[in-house]
Amino acid sequence: MNPLLSKVFSAQRVLKGSPPEGPIPDDASLLKRAFRVAWPSTLESFLVALVGMVDTIMVSQLGAFAIAAIGLTAQPKFICLAVFMSLNVAVSALVARRKGENDREGANRVLAQAITLTLLFSIVITVLAIVFAEPVLRLAGTNKDTHESAVVYFRIISGGMIFNVLTMVINAAQRGAGNTKIAMKTNLISNGVNIVFNYLLIGGNLGFPRLGVAGAAIATVLGTIVALGMAICSVSHPTGFLHLRFSRDMIRLRRETLATIVNIGSSSLAEQLFLRFGFLTYTMIVARLGTSAFAAHQVGMNVITISFAFGDGLSVASIALVGQSLGERRRDLARIYLSFCQKLGLFCSVTVAIVYSTVGRNIFRLFSSDPEILDYGDLIMRMVAVIVIMQVAQVISSGCLRGAGDTKYVAVVSLVSVACIRPLSGYLLVYPLNLGLLGAWLGLAIDQFMRLLLTSLRVRSGKWLNIKI
Repeated sequence: MNPLLSKVFSAQRVLKGSPPEGPIPDDASLLKRAFRVAWPSTLESFLVALVGMVDTIMVSQLGAFAIAAIGLTAQPKFICLAVFMSLNVAVSALVARRKGENDREGANRVLAQAITLTLLFSIVITVLAIVFAEPVLRLAGTNKDTHESAVVYFRIISGGMIFNVLTMVINAAQRGAGNTKIAMKTNLISNGVNIVFNYLLIGGNLGFPRLGVAGAAIATVLGTIVALGMAICSVSHPTGFLHLRFSRDMIRLRRETLATIVNIGSSSLAEQLFLRFGFLTYTMIVARLGTSAFAAHQVGMNVITISFAFGDGLSVASIALVGQSLGERRRDLARIYLSFCQKLGLFCSVTVAIVYSTVGRNIFRLFSSDPEILDYGDLIMRMVAVIVIMQVAQVISSGCLRGAGDTKYVAVVSLVSVACIRPLSGYLLVYPLNLGLLGAWLGLAIDQFMRLLLTSLRVRSGKWLNIKI
């Protein structure tokens, strides 16, 4: 290994003289494994975020109202997905632990029963989302120029939710097993389908109808249908660690398996609800600044999602590597892999921060030439350059805690920071202190700092190393 890298990525420095619990591979092998698991997830998250940005750019041809309308559906959509996202955290953590224990049958039982639960929940949530779309989006902050388009988009997306959530649960299991390339390929191709049909349906090109915002929603659903087909194929091989067999025994809900899923998933669900409540309240605060300000804010959120991709990919790697190491009863390796992921994350976040601080305005020009939105963009990109470093670090620490099964603590952090601190500080800075959009982004920065502080303290305590799931 390069001498500089060997100083940064050193297992002995992580252990600080404490005796290892078994053979420790050399630093180069440890780093190679961490990178091998992390890069597909990082690339996948980056591509998903990039496609979201491309979606916004393609929709921006319709006007600022279209950017704002789709942006206002984001939090209601994620509220609908909260149950499934929490279930997926449990699936990833449990499959990773079973992989470490070499319990293939147990891992497949977790996946099969998670799919059964996903089917049941998706039917109920889809119906509720379609029926109550109008009042929910009014609550989210739609105006006269955004409400109708937002309702149309939200109803179409909700109608295709089942394809998306089934893909999510299968990919979550594959990530837990360390098969991150499968999820990457699935999202890469499905996002390509999404972009192609965006081009065809938003503006009505090559003889296709011009459907505007509805076309963007239909394109997204078509992409998720392709993704589901690929995800099902990935668990259809008898030789794979995950092999889905739809026998009565596998899909029958077992109390002990459900209890384990619920134990982790319930805390993750609480976390998701706290997150969505905080994000929705925060979005409502920003939406009342006006369509132009919210459109600029939505562009900024698309940009920050790009940087989040690096943290999210490394978070997925830490869930898999920490979970598998603890399943093997190797707490020392869990600490080493977490440290390596954190250092990779720091390198990525600093690099992205430099890019954002130098070419931020040019990034905003991809979305709009409106001088007001570009002026907002200068402000937002300066904030994002600082926020990204805190964001990536706290996402990786949270992933480590989830992989260890310490989801209750992560839920408490979300309650304190996202559901309380972000909206309260955002409101005070935006309105009483009259800082406008700057106040909203300062509130976001305060939230990220608090989450980083609280998760870092938990990681350093080492309590997560002794949790059994």
